[in-house]
Amino acid sequence: MKQQYQDIISTAAALLSGKDKSGFIGLKHKCEKLTDDLLASMFPGHLSNEGQPASGQQWLDKVFEEAVNVFCYVRRSDAEDLAGKLIEALPDIRQMLEKDIEAAYQGDPAAKSLDEVILTYPAFMAIGTYRLAHLIEGLGVPLAPRIMSEYAHRMTGIDIHPGATIGPWFFIDHGTGVVIGETTTIGEHVKLYQHVTIGAKSFAVGADGSLVKGIKRHPDIGNNVVIYAGATLLGGDTVIGDNAVIGGNVWLTHSVPEGEMLLAEPPQIRRRPR
Repeated sequence: MKQQYQDIISTAAALLSGKDKSGFIGLKHKCEKLTDDLLASMFPGHLSNEGQPASGQQWLDKVFEEAVNVFCYVRRSDAEDLAGKLIEALPDIRQMLEKDIEAAYQGDPAAKSLDEVILTYPAFMAIGTYRLAHLIEGLGVPLAPRIMSEYAHRMTGIDIHPGATIGPWFFIDHGTGVVIGETTTIGEHVKLYQHVTIGAKSFAVGADGSLVKGIKRHPDIGNNVVIYAGATLLGGDTVIGDNAVIGGNVWLTHSVPEGEMLLAEPPQIRRRPR
C-alpha cells in the first residue's frame, strides 16, 4: 500500500513538473484568515480569540498588514492604498451589518438576542463575508473576493457571489443551499429561506462557442420581498417587484408585479393502505 501511495505522488509530481506552483501558495489561507480577522475587528466582543481583543490601533495595524499581503499576492502595485481604503470602510460595513443582524432578530421568532444572531447564525458569517468581499471587488482586487466568498460558502452552505448587490436589512433564515449569482440585485428588507436559488436561466454563447461573460444573467429583487424555501428564480430579465412573496418550491423565469404572491400548486399525494 505504501508503494501505491508513492507511485501516485510520483505521477502527480511528474504532471506538475515545469509549471509555476509558487505564485499563489498561501493565498487561500491568508484570505480566510483576513476574513476572520476583519469580522473580528468589527465585532471584537463576539469574534476575537480569548486573550486577543480585536480592537485598538495595534489590531488594525495587524489587519492592515494582512490585507497588504493578500493584495500583493494578486500583483497589485497599489496594495497599501487599497488596504487603507478597506480599513477606512470598516465602520460603514459594521453599520450595514448591524442592520442585517437586526433584520435577523426581528425576522426570526426563534432568535432570543442579537448576540445569538452574531454567534450562531450562519447568515451572519455569510452576509458579513459577502459585504467585505463586495467592497474588495469594488476596489478592483481580483481573485481574493472569490476566495473569501467560497470560504463562507464552505463554512455555512450559503453561496453569495461578491459581485451581487444587496441592500441593508438582509436576512437568510437557516440558509443551507442558498445561491445568489454574480449579477443579482437585492433591495432592502429582503428575507430568504433555505435552498433558494437566484441564478441564471441560460448562458449566451459567442461565435466561437465560448460563454459570453460580463452580461446581466441574474434576477433583480425589489424591497420587502420574501422568498420561501426551495424557490428558484432565474434570468437577467426577471424582476421581482416590491412587497412580493414567492412561495416555496416555485420555479420562476418571468417577472412578478409589485405586491403579488406567487405560490406553487400543492403536490398530489397518494395514500396507500397499510
